[in-house]
Amino acid sequence: MLSLLLAIIYITFISLGLPDSILGSAWPSMYGVLEVPLSYAGIITMIISGGTIVSSLFSHRLICCLGTGMVTLISVAMTAVALFGFSFSNSFWLLCLWSIPYGLGAGSVDAALNNFVALHYEAKHMSWLHCFWGIGATLGPYIMGLCLTRGLNWPSGYRTIGIVQTVFVFCLIISLPLWKMTQKDQGLEAKGNKVVGLKAASRQLGVKPILAGFFCYCSLEATAGLWASSYLVLKKGIGAQTAAKWAAIFYLGITTGRLLAGFITGNVGIKNMVRGGQVVAGFGIMIMMLPFGKQLSLLGLVLIGLGCAPIFPSLLHQTPENFGEDKSQTIMGMQMAAAYIGTTFMPLLFGFITEQVGMGFYPLYLMFFVLLMLIMVEKVNRIQGYELFQKISNEAFGKNKK
Repeated sequence: MLSLLLAIIYITFISLGLPDSILGSAWPSMYGVLEVPLSYAGIITMIISGGTIVSSLFSHRLICCLGTGMVTLISVAMTAVALFGFSFSNSFWLLCLWSIPYGLGAGSVDAALNNFVALHYEAKHMSWLHCFWGIGATLGPYIMGLCLTRGLNWPSGYRTIGIVQTVFVFCLIISLPLWKMTQKDQGLEAKGNKVVGLKAASRQLGVKPILAGFFCYCSLEATAGLWASSYLVLKKGIGAQTAAKWAAIFYLGITTGRLLAGFITGNVGIKNMVRGGQVVAGFGIMIMMLPFGKQLSLLGLVLIGLGCAPIFPSLLHQTPENFGEDKSQTIMGMQMAAAYIGTTFMPLLFGFITEQVGMGFYPLYLMFFVLLMLIMVEKVNRIQGYELFQKISNEAFGKNKK
């Protein structure tokens, strides 16, 4: 039963990634038609992520009331409706309106599925599941780019992706009895999902720096993905249609990296996977700073994606181990909220900055978050290492005393 449920979760992760990356690839073709500044993409992202923050913070209560399966179904259905809403919008303010269910549909399901997998499956599955998210995130801009290059417009791209998302909704409806049977037989919903308040969870040692780490990671990934097309168009002189396809390379790097990470995490260790990812992402950013040709920029995007690949799933899978299964669902929601705060404000901030200093600031902006994330994650590692040392010392001292 758990194996079949895992297959359903893999499919669901594709649906989670599908709508996440299409705005960045479509925006160079959208903002002129909508008659708004280039930086307004950050406003839409802020609304989407704002909804995600709210639903993430209250995810532990929703999951306890409705169960993981029903929360997943409702969330994916909301994003499908929002995608169709985008496709029929002819003004910027309508896009803002449809961005609300777009965001609310993402937060709870992220926290629910990530905690479920962290509690009940090996670390390799977390990497591979987020690889499947990357498949969806790669397909999104590719479908949009395909629509744009074949003479269609951006609403057609959103409509096509909305149809695909609707298919996933029907798959989840069919699988809903399986979630209920599995949770009833195995007691999975109760395990590790006790309602621990946000205030109590936030007092746990190491929570604040890990929240900062998630904030930095999603600031890096969201800014890199949203503005990649615009950077290629405005700084490297690439056409909008071609840049939309090239932006998918970033997500392809994430997808490929997570596929490989699943095979080597057991040998390398989760902490070293995170460190290695940060180094590779930083190296990719340094390559993009070099004033050379278009192909080098493509290589830089691939390396940034490859570097990002193991960081997010590895940090997520450590949550029950770092903070305890009784607090993991609440802290998972807090981590997702912190991540989406970065997604909400940092791409928007970059949009306003670039209007003043130009798109050439893009690599420097990304490098700042890589370095800060490295500092915060290592701080958590030191805290957890010290607590483990204390535990071992206390056990040894207790035995000697006896």
